[in-house]
Amino acid sequence: MGTEYMERKRYPILNTYVNAISMEETLREIEKIIQKRIPTQHVVINASKVNLMEKDSKLRMIVNKCPLINADGASIVWAAKKLGVPLRERVTGIDLFSQLVALSERKGYKIYLFGAKEEVVTKVKKYLKRKYPRLQIAGYRNGYFTKDDELEIVKNMSESGADIMFVAFSSPKKEYWVNQYIHQLNIPFVMGVGGSFDVVAGVTDRAPKWMQNHGLEWFYRFIQEPRRMWKRYIIGNIKFIHLTYKTKRNYTKISGGIK
Repeated sequence: MGTEYMERKRYPILNTYVNAISMEETLREIEKIIQKRIPTQHVVINASKVNLMEKDSKLRMIVNKCPLINADGASIVWAAKKLGVPLRERVTGIDLFSQLVALSERKGYKIYLFGAKEEVVTKVKKYLKRKYPRLQIAGYRNGYFTKDDELEIVKNMSESGADIMFVAFSSPKKEYWVNQYIHQLNIPFVMGVGGSFDVVAGVTDRAPKWMQNHGLEWFYRFIQEPRRMWKRYIIGNIKFIHLTYKTKRNYTKISGGIK
């Protein structure tokens, strides 16, 4: 799977792009990135991130220059269908995280865990070592630090020998941070994993499989924390639907394209 292939599989969608590839294809592409040792920032997109990108030009620039963009949310699959983008499946951040950890144990890749509270990232490290005894964890660090600490943190990361780094910050903080330091980290593949550490550590629950399969993970998160999540999921989903139909109308006006 070469660069040309990946470019053919990359489609514009709303204010961004998506690589219309499977989990298996994504893993193969990441292995190529690791082998080439070229520092690469990876992102996943969902309705919330697309909404953020509408008003945040810096985030939009960062996301859109990433060579590999996966569809995290069922909302993106829905929008792709409306807009004629041949996206067959989601490659969620948490599932890709899990697959990459398993792959790392098999192939001997070293991983770095960065973000969340100290007790959370420590639990994640212990859990992964129990589940994957041969996994090499090059380093781990919580996500609480000052600006003055950053250069020393990045120096330690660059000396860790890691092949993959998982960054458990929220958006857009993780995209900003990785973009700022990607070429100093000396780590070929760096991806944001949002709240995945909290799920692995048992701090928050992931939706049951049937809800995942029906695109209802957002609703599960909402009913867990309705006061905190109502704006993101209720108002945010309405904005996303409006943006999708507005885009579809514009496509139709310009080229008679999407019917």
